[in-house]
Amino acid sequence: MKFAIPLANGQLAAHFGHCREFAFIEVEDNKIAKKEFLVPPPHEPGVLPQWLAEQRTNVVLAGGIGRRAIDLLDQAGVRVVAGVPVTDPESLVNQYIQENLETGDNLCAGGHGSHECGGH
Repeated sequence: MKFAIPLANGQLAAHFGHCREFAFIEVEDNKIAKKEFLVPPPHEPGVLPQWLAEQRTNVVLAGGIGRRAIDLLDQAGVRVVAGVPVTDPESLVNQYIQENLETGDNLCAGGHGSHECGGH
């Protein structure tokens, strides 16, 4: 299973579309097997979901993510978990595989629209 986590300063980026890099963490036998950090392509409508699908991502862990990005990822067969707390990517993945990842509200589901959260 391969996870993608948007990062800012080594921790989860609160807004999916504004991140400068993604951590890609592969899990085998419920353990982290591989980590890599990649810079995403420039932010344009629909680019990040397509790029993440091309990286063979299974799950995106995000703090805030726009509705359109969620829909595009869903269409590509990528599961989105929104409302994830800001912490380091390894902790988030370990919490997910141990089924104790606590999530709050999608930070981008409020009234400021999907554009600000990179939801296109």
